[in-house]
Parts: sequence; C-alpha cells; structure tokens
Amino acid sequence: MIDFRVYDETDAPEAARPQLEAAKKRMGFVTTLNGVMAESPELLAGYNALAEQFGRSSLPGPVKHVVWITASVENGCEYCVAAHSTLALRSRVPAEVVEALRAGKPLQDEALEAARRLTHAMVVQRGWVDDAQIEAFMAAGYTRRHVLDIVLGVGMKTLSNYTNHIAHTPLDPAWQGQEWGREPAGA
Repeated sequence: MIDFRVYDETDAPEAARPQLEAAKKRMGFVTTLNGVMAESPELLAGYNALAEQFGRSSLPGPVKHVVWITASVENGCEYCVAAHSTLALRSRVPAEVVEALRAGKPLQDEALEAARRLTHAMVVQRGWVDDAQIEAFMAAGYTRRHVLDIVLGVGMKTLSNYTNHIAHTPLDPAWQGQEWGREPAGA
C-alpha cells in the first residue's frame, strides 16, 4: 500500500497552507481529507471551490446532505459517509433520514426521496440518466437547475471519495461516532 501523508497547516506544501489554515478556521481542525489532498494544492483548491459552490447552490440544505451521503454510499466511501452523516445530524436532518441514506433505503419524504433516487442514478449510471428519471425528479417540485446542482454535488463527492479510496484516509475523531462500513446499497 502506498502511504499518503496527512499534512497540516504547518508542514503542507506552501501552496496548500492557506487552504488548510482557512479550513482550520472554518471547522476548528484540519480534516484528514484536506490533509491528504494538500499533497496536490490544486486538488485541495478545486475540491474546496466545488464545496463552496455546492454550498451556494439552489438545493435546500437537507437535499445537499442527501446528495453527499447518497453519492458517498454508492461510491463506498467510508470516510465521507461518516463525515456527512455527522454533519447532517448536526444540521438537524432527522436521524431516520440519515440512517436510511446510509443503508441505501428509500426515504419517506417524497422530495428527499426524489433527490436520493436521482443522485443514486447519476452515480450508478455514470451520468447516463434517462428523461424519465429526470422527469420524476422534476415532478417532485425540482427544476432543471436542481438537476445540474446535483451534478455539481456528485462531482464534488467524486473528488473526495476517490481520494479517500486511494489514500485510505484515516477517519477524524469528529466523525468516529458515525463510522460506516461498505454495505450493498439499494435503489
């Protein structure tokens, strides 16, 4: 196994240090994900830019959590499922919603379920979703902009999920209460 170093704001490549300092101010600590990404300051900056843009997207807050967790479950990313489960619960997403997402199960809330289904389809079908899937999503009250915002969220999670797969990123203590093992997900 190739060892990937986990940097902090004091020992990272010079170009990554401002990103890590900003992350520490924002989160209170430098996540191990950001520490690993710091090896490539461009990856770290790109990921943070996508995260910022997705945060500003037109999707409601709970839907953003649905996208993050669903994409991470489908990609089998133990780190991101734990991190985003923790953040969803802190944002008052109901525990039963988080549990269902982690298990790849349908959601009771029709609007959240529509977002889960489209995110699932985008990841599993590598973006080749058909018109019927998009129409079903839009029938739940979403727009074409929302469809594209989900693409943005999936892209963001692809960067972090793949980085974690390659680097075997250690789980931060902040996420350990929501540890997750790869489980088969359902549609």
